[in-house]
Amino acid sequence: MTRPVSVHPGRSLLLPGLAALVALAILIGLGTWQLERLAWKENLISQIETRAYGEPGDIVAEAEWPAWSAERDEFRKVRVTGTFLHPYETPVYGLAPGSQRGSPAQGYYLLTPLRLPGGAIVTVNRGFVPMELKDPATRPGSQPAGEVTVTGLVRAPEAETLFTPENDPARNTWFLRDPQTIAQAHGLERVAPFLIDADATPNPGGWPKGGQTPLSLPNNHLQYAVTWFGIALTLIGVFTAFAWRRVKGPVSGELK
Repeated sequence: MTRPVSVHPGRSLLLPGLAALVALAILIGLGTWQLERLAWKENLISQIETRAYGEPGDIVAEAEWPAWSAERDEFRKVRVTGTFLHPYETPVYGLAPGSQRGSPAQGYYLLTPLRLPGGAIVTVNRGFVPMELKDPATRPGSQPAGEVTVTGLVRAPEAETLFTPENDPARNTWFLRDPQTIAQAHGLERVAPFLIDADATPNPGGWPKGGQTPLSLPNNHLQYAVTWFGIALTLIGVFTAFAWRRVKGPVSGELK
């Protein structure tokens, strides 16, 4: 008669234990990442509350542009005066809140260089237009001539991600609000490393629509972190119960 092979309980827990450890590491990593996002979001909200309201100030002087920092300057309310260089108007694809909640509108943010009295240039995000108004000819009066004054918020350039489509300057097709990249494509020099999101002051002809900077940001990262850590604790409890039953074997009276 063949004697049954005895498997040590500890060996039978090896693979389940490794799987549980991997899952636990992932859950703790997700929870920790959400805590990091929480700190980032709270800092961002603090910047907005501190800088985006009140009387507008001047932009950072051109001499300080090489050392410009979003951490120190983004979301600050400013006012600039200059002349728009409308031939270099750049439509950057994006979404804006639609007329119905949860249904964003597709269109373009119009980035236009503004030449300052000293000759330097700051890029202004003048606002949003729907897809059918990309061509300036479809929105008469939207490109004011002469000196203008713009009030808005300082914004950092958008960062490229893995999901960002590639810009096509030859077709004037853009997906990133990045003033330096746009300036390089147009051959412009002395361009600020930041841009200004214009406020909601109406533009001639009604377009573009400014004031698109979101100032009320959702902050659910603590809730998400608690959820991930809670799942991690549940996993520990479930695996502990599972391991206990494996080590102790069937309880008395249980069918074998």
